[in-house]
Amino acid sequence: MAFDSRAFRDALGAFPTGVAVITASGAQRPIGITVNSFASVSLDPPLVLWCMDKRSQRHEAFTAAPGFTVSILGTGHREVSSRLARPGEHSLDGLPLTATELGPPGLTDSLAIFECAREKTFDGGDHTILLGRVLRFSRKLEGPPLVFFRGKYSALAQSKPPEGAAGRPTDKD
Repeated sequence: MAFDSRAFRDALGAFPTGVAVITASGAQRPIGITVNSFASVSLDPPLVLWCMDKRSQRHEAFTAAPGFTVSILGTGHREVSSRLARPGEHSLDGLPLTATELGPPGLTDSLAIFECAREKTFDGGDHTILLGRVLRFSRKLEGPPLVFFRGKYSALAQSKPPEGAAGRPTDKD
């Protein structure tokens, strides 16, 4: 029996992920790409990772860049995410950007921005795994995240933690 890649992809889609835009310095100007593969790796040292499809037109630019900036998207960034998820050159022209010390800009009003020096790259099948050392970061205190679930954008339902969970007062408090 052959491995069903489409069914595998659909099964992976049952895991909701956040959405981020990664920016790097391109040959002439900064470029960006939407990813849902961003993850924390280590607090000490502060490391994060994301994965890049080797078939992407931007693969070489991102894997050769000495660093990258990660912008964690909120629900208001849906159009930006869609724009940078499509094939093409992915210029950041016309987007509201925030300057960084590293160089590649962050997206204005992102829930968090991480400036990362490229630590290592690893082969990951049809993707390259990019490991970055976080040099600086900033975050907003509030805002709903943009979520990707079963092939579609979604929002995270905000609810109170279950009764008795840490951080939630009970009637006895």
